Amino acid sequence: MVDGTRKFNGGNMERMVECVPNFSEGRDLTVLEAISGAVKSVKGVTLLNMDPGYDFNRTVFTFVGEPENVLEAAFQAARVGYALIDMRKHKGEHARMGALDVCPFIPIKGIGMDECSELARRFGARVWEELGIPVFLYANSAQRPDRVSLPNIRKGEYEALEKKLKDPIFRPDIGDPVFIPKSGVTAAGARQILIAYNVNLNTSDKSIASEISGKIRESGVLKKDQNGEKVIGPDGRPERVPGRFRGVQAGGMMYNEDTAQVSMNLLDHDDVDLHDVFEACREEARELGADVTGSEIVGLVPRDSLIKAGKFYASKLGESISGDDGYVELAIASLGLNQLYQFKADEKVIEDMVTESGPLAKMTLKGFMDVLASDSPAPGGGSVAALSGALGAALMEMVCNLTYGKKRYEEVWDEMRASGKKVSVLRKRLLDLVDEDTDAFNDVMQAFKLPKDSEEEKAARSRAIQEGYKKAIATPLETAKVCLKVLEASVEIAEKGNKNSISDVGVGADMAGAGLDGAVMNIRTNLASIKDEGHVARMEAEVVTMMARKEELLISVRTMVNQKM
Repeated sequence: MVDGTRKFNGGNMERMVECVPNFSEGRDLTVLEAISGAVKSVKGVTLLNMDPGYDFNRTVFTFVGEPENVLEAAFQAARVGYALIDMRKHKGEHARMGALDVCPFIPIKGIGMDECSELARRFGARVWEELGIPVFLYANSAQRPDRVSLPNIRKGEYEALEKKLKDPIFRPDIGDPVFIPKSGVTAAGARQILIAYNVNLNTSDKSIASEISGKIRESGVLKKDQNGEKVIGPDGRPERVPGRFRGVQAGGMMYNEDTAQVSMNLLDHDDVDLHDVFEACREEARELGADVTGSEIVGLVPRDSLIKAGKFYASKLGESISGDDGYVELAIASLGLNQLYQFKADEKVIEDMVTESGPLAKMTLKGFMDVLASDSPAPGGGSVAALSGALGAALMEMVCNLTYGKKRYEEVWDEMRASGKKVSVLRKRLLDLVDEDTDAFNDVMQAFKLPKDSEEEKAARSRAIQEGYKKAIATPLETAKVCLKVLEASVEIAEKGNKNSISDVGVGADMAGAGLDGAVMNIRTNLASIKDEGHVARMEAEVVTMMARKEELLISVRTMVNQKM
């Protein structure tokens, strides 16, 4: 990736489309930078990735934005690409038929496939009307069944175009059947996002990965007779045994000399998602005397895919998860996406790359400290309490990771893996609460600024203040509850975790305990201002119960820590 990962600075988008144009140039960086510049010139569009391939002599661009902005960026990129790329001089290993070979539009958020198909048609119409390049429509935009598959249109590639365009059957969907030697033709269409996904095996035997691939991919494997010979069907072609999943392409490969991988493309994650193939690979691997150790996502992944996987594992584990972020964290842990290298959601999840995180959580440590030390009343103790709990959870997660996979602790791998998943979700939730606490306090401050000239205004202001205080209590109450869950997890981690990290368990438990204490202080401070006596009594009873439970857990953890140090 030459151009690097881009981050979006324009806030959240209600409707998001991804466009992934493939240009027939992978060697001339001047051309590629010019195309990149065309994309970046369109306001509201983020260029996420530019991935050139020298041998393929082809570059894949990935950008996102609101539908109309993406349509404009696609056209501007096409205009520059057609101007600078000469197909008469092009050689490369990848199949191609034009300077802009293919331009798919992919629904990501708040938009359907039909709308993306309309974008593809409008793109094609503009390319023909303004640039004079014929366009074929494929995938979900195809006008004919034989044009759904791109390879069917591209058969014979650029070299066959001049002859094929003279055949009435090969007439373009948009434009006249004219051969433009410099530019060729283009295919445009709408399709689902493709997820490139690899599952790691604890073996150096590539044949095991290849055998698993044959069992799960849609195309399956060749059917063999009892002598191991291919079975030929009535049509004269070899028969195949279909695999387990539709829309899955797979093959065996090596990540390194010790790790074989089942390498896959998931063509429709709404139908077959990450967890489906991950668990299938685990089943098939065990049949062959191997096991799955983790996985990796190559390129980008839609957030919904991880959320669905997280919900699957939450149901399987009988866990209660708070919010979509929690499901994402659980998916990352359950799928072992951190095994080969750290999975950074803000660089891998499409929506996270184009959505700002909370203003406090995204700060540097020094920046947060500077804001905290200023004369502003927020962030304050509530945010610090949540941060304290998050640090405690992070330490617990570290100990789980230092235990799982170590031969000395093989008997507790399952327990530590489960505990690691749990505290990972809790860590992320507490980090979110750092910002949520400040937001809740700001609601109280805004309520105090409401007008109070008339009796009606005074009553409305009073109600807003009371609601603000209740909301301000709800946030530290959740902080306290999540910190308590970190403490509950710490007992098993202290008992079964890596003994060399036992002091980290102790520090983590104390941090979670401090987070709970700080949250309780914030609850009680605000309770004093609430006039609803029933609400105050219920909150106080819940606080007393949590504090008592906290003391029990801390005593248990500290006892084990002191015994093992």
